[in-house]
Amino acid sequence: MTGGQAAPRSAGKLVVTLLVVLVVTNLITAATVFYAFPQTVQIPPEELPACPDGQPRDANFNCPSPVPLKVIGPWAGAERDAFLPVLDLFSRQTGISYQFITQRQEDLQASLPLDFAAQRAPADLIFMPSSFVKTFGQQGHAENLATTINEANYAPGALDPLKVGTAIYGGAYTGKVKPGFWYRQSFFAANNLQPPTTWAEFTSLLAAIDPLVTNEAIISGDGVGWPLSDVTEHFIATYGGPNMHRQLTARTLAWTDTSVRNVFANNLVPTLQGGYWSAPRQWDTGVTEWWNGDYGLYFMGSWITGMVPDPSDLGVFSLPEAPGTTGIVFGADYFFVPKYATKLTEAKQLAQFLASATAQTMQVRQGGHLATVLNVPLTAYPAVDAEVAKLLTGKDILSDLDDTVGGAFQTTFWSQLQLLWSDPSQLDTVLANIEAA
Repeated sequence: MTGGQAAPRSAGKLVVTLLVVLVVTNLITAATVFYAFPQTVQIPPEELPACPDGQPRDANFNCPSPVPLKVIGPWAGAERDAFLPVLDLFSRQTGISYQFITQRQEDLQASLPLDFAAQRAPADLIFMPSSFVKTFGQQGHAENLATTINEANYAPGALDPLKVGTAIYGGAYTGKVKPGFWYRQSFFAANNLQPPTTWAEFTSLLAAIDPLVTNEAIISGDGVGWPLSDVTEHFIATYGGPNMHRQLTARTLAWTDTSVRNVFANNLVPTLQGGYWSAPRQWDTGVTEWWNGDYGLYFMGSWITGMVPDPSDLGVFSLPEAPGTTGIVFGADYFFVPKYATKLTEAKQLAQFLASATAQTMQVRQGGHLATVLNVPLTAYPAVDAEVAKLLTGKDILSDLDDTVGGAFQTTFWSQLQLLWSDPSQLDTVLANIEAA
């Protein structure tokens, strides 16, 4: 054959073989890719699982971030920091996130009724005085927690300020006893001072302290009229007795009654006229001044143990006892769940938790609190709080007078005590104005 040379048959077979291999390889690769990366299946929006909290999905069908449970309380600074571990424990146990908001109860007294009128609430659980909770619970603005909180877990009578018939419109958290006058043990030791056991020893102690401090013997903690009210209640409970305190709280005894006037005229007013009290000043910033030696004594609730650098240096004494039984005021921190809470179920979970020994044990460990529920071990309390608890022995436990009555009486009581501190000669006017309220 002339012209070119014919290709061998083996070359043609090789080309066919290569083509087959390429086709098979492509098929295997395609199958591998298909099975390794499954195709996305579009789920209809109506078949997507519900978002947490029942929140609607956005335009891209994504769930929004969970809305936290909102809690409003009056505590800031060290007091707030002592409460947050309790909320952290609740969050860990339930998976429910929270937001804590500090707001003064005096401000909420004015704003919450407006919120309720519009059927809304600024938070899901709110701490307020018992008189407020009870009043607005009866008006239908607070949840009845009778089936949420187990009353049997509490010390007897702890929930009474919140009850109307079988309804319980809130819960009692831990409380603070208002035991008397606090002092630094190191200051007393350095100046050979002793806690008084009689009224004469008390007035002598004030006279002895006066020249030892920069300012007056006693700092008059104030804000809007308390803790002046706490001081006054302590004088009433000691020298008028627990029955007088209860009658004034129940409004069955007049503030202008001679027996009431005598408590003021014979005990409180002479110490004011003696110049042993400072002018009323902001109570929380005053703690630092008292601790630094500007004043010798400070009448304050047990929460002060969480506000000083060294609680082990604290000492406290009640007013020297008068003949007969004396009372001591125990003020609980009350909470409620508004009808208009956006996270009602979670708020009730928190209410139940705050009314438990678990929560209150965590709280008393932080210092400055005493439990209102049973089964909180004494070993949970810091040493100084255990000493405070001893002051309750043999005393009638009394509810906070002005918090229990509330309303216009409370604000009048506060303002009139400020007047009394500035001018003790106005005693009769002060008592008449309080009675009129």
